[in-house]
Amino acid sequence: MLIIGERINATRKSIGRALRRRDAEALEREARAQAEAGADFIDVNAASDPSRELENLKWALQVVQQSTELPICLDSADPDVLRAGLQLISADRVMLNSATAEEGKMQEVMALAADAGALLVALAMDDKGVPGTADRRVQIATRLIEAAEQAGLPRDNVYVDCCIQPVSTDITQGAAVVEAVRRIMRDWPGVHTTCGLSNISFGLPNRSLMNRTFLASLIAAGLDCAILDPTESGMMDVVHAAEALAGRDEFCMNYLRAMRE
Repeated sequence: MLIIGERINATRKSIGRALRRRDAEALEREARAQAEAGADFIDVNAASDPSRELENLKWALQVVQQSTELPICLDSADPDVLRAGLQLISADRVMLNSATAEEGKMQEVMALAADAGALLVALAMDDKGVPGTADRRVQIATRLIEAAEQAGLPRDNVYVDCCIQPVSTDITQGAAVVEAVRRIMRDWPGVHTTCGLSNISFGLPNRSLMNRTFLASLIAAGLDCAILDPTESGMMDVVHAAEALAGRDEFCMNYLRAMRE
């Protein structure tokens, strides 16, 4: 299970404030805490102020890369920002977050990922926005996967995000995403699935409970990557337990190791 630490995101008030004040210590704490909690990648998003996104991203990347050796997940909706960010990555391994199936955007980001040998998060949304059903999510995912292959991206580098929507506004969304993940993992061997986990609980009390429970359901459906907060209490325990129960942890070794630690 690949874990992308989500906490360095400018939409969070504390991170937006750290970017404005150039508070390196705050970003360092976030990066190190996520690394220690078990993240495999650190997501870096600096898009709270579009006019300063690239400037803020450059500073944030410098701080984060000095704080941890974990690879970076570059997070921006602007292909030009992703392109510039790639030039600042010191590690061999990098992920781009993200491509969509929107006309005029899909091919550009996929070409960037292919040229850089990067992993790519591909959002199952198009010009009509986020789909509401499993069928539409799978249809858009199919377009994205086929386009990625045409761009020269191996399936192993593609991480389809089925675009979680809050169940507080539409109770069908949890089941729709679980079904979409199951079908993509069944029909496209080698392709990965990911998600922005915390979207599921927006607007609800005890969000952590909803997040952890939904993650277990997704792992049972085949999810093999998640964008989440690894420092959230009990979150990584659910990852290890769910993977063992899904038959993806031989002899439960990862679970046993985690419980000893």
